[in-house]
Amino acid sequence: MKQKLLIWIPVALIVICAAMMFWYNDEPDMFDPIEYARLHAQAHNHADVTGATTTTTLIEVANTLLSKRGGYMSNDIMPPWVFLDNVPNWEFGALTQVRDLARTMRNDFSRSQTQSTEDIDLMEADPLFHYANDRWFPPDTEGRYEKAMTRLEAYLMRLSDPAQADAQFYARADNLASWLGLVEKRLGSLSQRLSASVGQERLNTDLSGDSAATQSTAAPGEMDVKTPWLQIDDVFYEARGSTWALVHFLKAMEVDFDDVLRKKNALISFRQIIRELESTQEPLHAPMVLNGAKFGAFANHSLVMANYISRANAAIMDLRFLLQQG
Repeated sequence: MKQKLLIWIPVALIVICAAMMFWYNDEPDMFDPIEYARLHAQAHNHADVTGATTTTTLIEVANTLLSKRGGYMSNDIMPPWVFLDNVPNWEFGALTQVRDLARTMRNDFSRSQTQSTEDIDLMEADPLFHYANDRWFPPDTEGRYEKAMTRLEAYLMRLSDPAQADAQFYARADNLASWLGLVEKRLGSLSQRLSASVGQERLNTDLSGDSAATQSTAAPGEMDVKTPWLQIDDVFYEARGSTWALVHFLKAMEVDFDDVLRKKNALISFRQIIRELESTQEPLHAPMVLNGAKFGAFANHSLVMANYISRANAAIMDLRFLLQQG
């Protein structure tokens, strides 16, 4: 009897662990930023002012990282969470967009000019989001991100209070272009890393376009770029998380920057960017991220993802040029 127990207990634990891994390996659903902002305003009794939709969406995206099925997993050290890598990479992609938006709100959206004073709440929230994403020992990661959300809530309440004019959200074309420039760099990097799933020989264009440009050390004229096989799904899910967060932020900014986009006749272009990125959230109808050859018999999910991201990135470049025109 004891021998049977010694056999069946480990088997049962493995089965339970596998079932939990399957259950927790799940990406959260999309939500409607406009509806969420309306409900948030009702629950907290604040006005629907310029910037409220973007701020509440940032709060909810950060909250989703912590409250989704299985909670925040990037810093877990116990099974079954420690064996999962898809969702932690998804979390890192979404977190990167949260960090970028929080910093842009601190440096641009909340300031009228470069010599203006930083908002006291955003000045606290920004570094809290940049805390190590995988720390479990106190002070833990979740606690820091929760404090950051508390500061964002405080900023939002001040933003909607007419008596506190020091809290502002400036929906200007140059501010939006500044944030889009950061998004452009993030998407460009993701697109290159996704495309490298099949390996490429790339010409070195680091110094092209500037005859006087120099760099620290010499680099080869041609480079063989290939994502390691074990990292292909990591990059794929990081891209999924990044674009998931980005879709929500863009939908929120469509509300807050509506006048700017209409004046620039850029509203349709803005919506097309959202549509391209929404395509990256289609369900993955495969048990794993496939990595077929470029024109092979099997799908290459990384190249499909790179295609949607590249199209969105090209549209963002055009939109930034439009916004920067007088």
